[in-house]
Amino acid sequence: MAEGDNKSANLLAQETSQLEEQLQGWGEVILAGDKVLRWEKPWYPAVLVGATTMVFMLIYYLDPSVLTGLSCTVMFLCLADYLVPTLAPRVFGSNKWTTEQQQRFHEICGNLVKTQRRMLGWWKRLFALKEEKPKMYFFSVISSLVAVAWIGQEVHNLFLTYLIVSFLLLLPGLSQHGIISKYAGMVKREINKLLKQKEKKNE
Repeated sequence: MAEGDNKSANLLAQETSQLEEQLQGWGEVILAGDKVLRWEKPWYPAVLVGATTMVFMLIYYLDPSVLTGLSCTVMFLCLADYLVPTLAPRVFGSNKWTTEQQQRFHEICGNLVKTQRRMLGWWKRLFALKEEKPKMYFFSVISSLVAVAWIGQEVHNLFLTYLIVSFLLLLPGLSQHGIISKYAGMVKREINKLLKQKEKKNE
């Protein structure tokens, strides 16, 4: 068991190191974005929501076709991939990195690797469910897709995308400041109360 844990830890460290090398040119931008996403300043959530709202208002105003939107997105990503590693050191000054910044960059890369592993684990579990319990797999997938299709029919696609993107951008800050755990705990307590009340009635 210990040998397996050591092997997994070594593999995680190796993958993290590889990701650090790949993202080294983006290091300054990632650290700056990390501060915003974790709400190091009280006005950062407003900046996130404001910037997201402006982008989606622009998309709504221009109303591009799917092909145009996809082309512009890929073009923007290509430009960012080329320009950011070149301009970031001049803007932020990579030679001014502290040990704390290097450690935080390492933690971010480690968290990204863990998230990727977790997503792959969920994907494998889904296929394992398909093999072991095909009826449950079929029912779960069809029910989820029907629910998503109904939501997509009832809510405007762009507005729904805006809500999802806004939530994902605010999620790190919500988690960092304990807001998610606070409300999750409240929901859990309420559910426990309801279950206890139901047990008393049954008695």
